[in-house]
Amino acid sequence: MSTDVRPSAPPVLTKPKPKPKPNSGAPAAEAPAVPPREGARAARRRSRLPRLLLAGLGKTVAIAALLAVWEAAPRLNLVDPTFLPPFSQVVDAWFGLLDSGQLATNTQASLTRSLSGFGLAVALGVPLGLLIGWYRPVANLLSPVLELFRNTAALALLPVFVLILGIGETSKISIVLYACIWPVLLNTISAVRTVDPTLLRLARSLNLSPFRLFQKVILPASVPTVFTGIRLAGAVSILVLVAAEMVGAKAGLGYLINASQFNFAIPQMYAGIVTISVIGVLFNQLLVALERRFTAWRAPVGV
Repeated sequence: MSTDVRPSAPPVLTKPKPKPKPNSGAPAAEAPAVPPREGARAARRRSRLPRLLLAGLGKTVAIAALLAVWEAAPRLNLVDPTFLPPFSQVVDAWFGLLDSGQLATNTQASLTRSLSGFGLAVALGVPLGLLIGWYRPVANLLSPVLELFRNTAALALLPVFVLILGIGETSKISIVLYACIWPVLLNTISAVRTVDPTLLRLARSLNLSPFRLFQKVILPASVPTVFTGIRLAGAVSILVLVAAEMVGAKAGLGYLINASQFNFAIPQMYAGIVTISVIGVLFNQLLVALERRFTAWRAPVGV
C-alpha cells in the first residue's frame, strides 16, 4: 500500500475590497481640469516673473546710480555747476516749467509734429516697401531714385524744406516724414526679400495663389523686421524734430532748449532734454509692446 503525498497548492491571497463609504448626500463635485495649454502658459508666466523682476531691478539701480552721480558731481565741484547743475535743480526747473504751462505747450507742439510725420512715414513706407520687395519690376524702376535720396541726410535738406514749404508746420512735419520713411521702407523691403525660402517652397507646393501666398506667408514672416524699422523711425522722429525746431520755430521742445541756452537758463535747458529722453523711452516701449502683440507666435529667444 503506497501513499501518494502531493504538495498542497499555496493559498491564494485576495486583497479585501474597500468598504464603500456611507453616502452622505450628493456626490462631491470634481475640480475642473485645467487645460494643458493654459497650464503651460501659467507655468511660463511664473517662471518669467522672477527674471522680469530682476531685470527691472537692475535697470532701476542703473538709472538711480546715474542720477546720483549727476547730483553729486556738481556739488563736489567735479564739474562746473554753472554748466551742469545738480539733478535736483533740474527737477525744480522742470516743475517750474510745468506750473507755468510752458512744458505742456511745447511738448504738445513737438508730439503733434513728430507723431504726424511718423504716422505718415509708416502709412507710406510699409505698403511701398511690401510692393518693392515683392514685385521685382517695381524694385528695378524705383531703386535708382531710392539709392539717391536715402543717402542724403534729412538735416542737410532742412533749408530746402524751409525755402519751399516755409517755416510753418508743413516743413517740420515734412522733414520728419522724410527722415522716418527710410528706416521703415528699407527694413520692409529687406523683410520681404529675406523670407525663409523653405516656407515659400512649402506654400507653393500647396498651390496657393500669389495673393494667398503673400497674405499667409510673406506678411506674417515680415512683421518682426518691419517693426524693427518702425522702432528706428520712432527714435528718428524725435531727434530730427528737435533739430528742426531749433530753426525758425516758436514752440516745441527744441525751441525750448534753444531759447533756454540763449537766455542762459541752464536748468530749464536740461529739463527740456530730460523730457525728450523720457518721451523717447515711453514711445519705444509702446512700440515694443505693439511688436510683442503682433509677433506673439514667435518662440522666445534667450535664457
